[in-house]
Amino acid sequence: MPQADHYEQQYLDLMRRIWTEGHTRTDRTGVGTRALFGASMRFSLADDAVPLLTTKRVYWKAAAREMLWFLTGDTNIRALVAQGVHIWTDWPLDTYRRATGEQISRDDFEARIVADEGFAARWGDLGPVYGAQWVNWPRYEPAGEGEGLYRRASQGHNQIAALVEGIRSNPGSRRLLFTGWNVDEVDSMALPPCHMTYQFHVADGKLSGLLFQRSADFVLGVPFNIFALAMLTRMLAQQCDLKAGEIVWQGGDVHLYLNHAELVEAQLARTPAGAPKLRITRKPLSMFDYAIEDFEVVDYSPQAHIAAPVAV
Repeated sequence: MPQADHYEQQYLDLMRRIWTEGHTRTDRTGVGTRALFGASMRFSLADDAVPLLTTKRVYWKAAAREMLWFLTGDTNIRALVAQGVHIWTDWPLDTYRRATGEQISRDDFEARIVADEGFAARWGDLGPVYGAQWVNWPRYEPAGEGEGLYRRASQGHNQIAALVEGIRSNPGSRRLLFTGWNVDEVDSMALPPCHMTYQFHVADGKLSGLLFQRSADFVLGVPFNIFALAMLTRMLAQQCDLKAGEIVWQGGDVHLYLNHAELVEAQLARTPAGAPKLRITRKPLSMFDYAIEDFEVVDYSPQAHIAAPVAV
């Protein structure tokens, strides 16, 4: 039976508000959006709850594989494509087509990425996106005796490892956060970080997580981002021997693309129901030792998937 106070209702209410009240704007992609500035949602993680949308299918394993990929620090799509995850392919594919003039299909491009390591190194790298900043933020050290001479250190700051240590040793800190917005390297990224800053809070033996997302594609990106925030918060809580509290999602430019009109209307016509749970089946040695097999979602019976084009 539908639940009047279902956690997903706030998502649908915000979607309706963006669509009916949002400002029509031009954007980087040329597609155009309706957008609001500043929005938030809160979801409880109590009793293994996970805020997966039920009015359409969210392919949570793709989001989980992406999160695990971020934690490796890898920035090449090859590892993702080899696992059947296509969410980052459009950017390097677009670059390849523009550079070579070859109108290669996505399937053929991905096949070459997987089969040819050299091709992947040339065309599959995204620049210093997310994971590179999360676990290897550039650090500089003195280079010789000359004053003011520095060189980039072979190992940068691991923000995730520092975060875990901070939660364990100083849970009352207001500095339990990490970010992907490295001003000096933004222009080198295939796409600057949309979900850019994460902050965590410990109270009453529970860990809660907050995400600030500067740019929020409400149809395609946000459902993945909410799940990934819940997953990451649960992982951190487990590693720090805490319970999971809640997650808070905050968006800056929160938008719906104009070419998603039929999809938005279809989803708004649906009623959410159900209470899926996310379970972690073992406790690895560290944040960097989780595998996709360690996660399972149960009691998830969404309505049919709603496909939507990506604006590159």
